[in-house]
Amino acid sequence: MDFDGNRPIYVQLYEEIKGQIVSGLLKPGDKLDSVRTLAKTFGVNPNTVQRALQDLEREALIVTDRTRGKFVTEDKEIIKNLAGEVFYQACLQLIEVAKDLNMSKDLALKLLDLEWEGKKDESH
Repeated sequence: MDFDGNRPIYVQLYEEIKGQIVSGLLKPGDKLDSVRTLAKTFGVNPNTVQRALQDLEREALIVTDRTRGKFVTEDKEIIKNLAGEVFYQACLQLIEVAKDLNMSKDLALKLLDLEWEGKKDESH
């Protein structure tokens, strides 16, 4: 993972793991690697990983079992709501880009629909 130097690394780790949960790469009930293993995998300090995991736990995306480790929540409603939130934020960004390009709502929706259906359009 390449880190953006403009934002704290723990925030980027938090977003990465959150994205893996929302996308289904990490499934409900999956056991997370240990803090040390994650630190080694991402090439960061274990304290940085711990801070990201604390934020994930605060949001109930992961749970800790003192004897077995950290796991992705099995509460699918939490994950579903998070997916909706992530999608909503992406929509806001897309709308901002379309407006910056002076694109009409109708054209933006047409392009989105064509892309969703996997069709090519000469107006891209």
